Amino acid sequence: MSIRAVVWDVDDTLFDYTTADRAGMRAHLVAEGLLGGDESVEQALVRWREVTDRQWARFAAGEASFEGQRRDRVRVFLGEELTDAEADAWFLRYIAHYEAAWALFPDVLPALDALAASHRHAVLSNSSIHVQDRKLRVLGVHDRFESILCAAELGVSKPEAGAFHAACEALDLAPRHVAYVGDHPEIDGQGAAEAGLLSVWIDRDGVCTGADALAGPHRIASLAELPALLGADTRFGAPSTFG
Repeated sequence: MSIRAVVWDVDDTLFDYTTADRAGMRAHLVAEGLLGGDESVEQALVRWREVTDRQWARFAAGEASFEGQRRDRVRVFLGEELTDAEADAWFLRYIAHYEAAWALFPDVLPALDALAASHRHAVLSNSSIHVQDRKLRVLGVHDRFESILCAAELGVSKPEAGAFHAACEALDLAPRHVAYVGDHPEIDGQGAAEAGLLSVWIDRDGVCTGADALAGPHRIASLAELPALLGADTRFGAPSTFG
């Protein structure tokens, strides 16, 4: 295996999006006075995530713009007919709470450090460059990546092969020389494998076991396993406990 570069997903791979989203929305609901009815905090958080996933799928399928899916998340969640300006203002108030909870996963910096000398690095995200460029700067890792590519600007999103191939082209490398690391088993794991990259699926929570595991992606439970998988000379790299 001759892997020369690693292309990374961002949300829930490098950046702990789920924790930040839940903490931010919890604080936002309190600030907006939206708690205290029949719906519990946990129910509201689950419903926000369900609405987010549905609207994000519309964006990924090209059925909504990046800004449009944000506005529709607010409208559906609140059950109100809001103007664009009203929806944008509500979402920006949520963003302030969400950003206060931003953090990398603890295994990210050790893995990037271990691979810094042996591999090149880039980002491929189904978000927008405006969002992810700033996020990576705030998190202190922007300079670790040669290229940052996002679906909103590319015009193609994962799991389409064209998205993964665009990242390879940005690095001037064939797919067989590039590894892709992401948290979603189909969008990241299967998509990268079918595009011809070395696919690495980071499954921190062990959401799938046994027969549920997908063929194609290499499955790891921690980024500490990545250097050994890629053949880097590092103190990390205990064999994965997953098959």
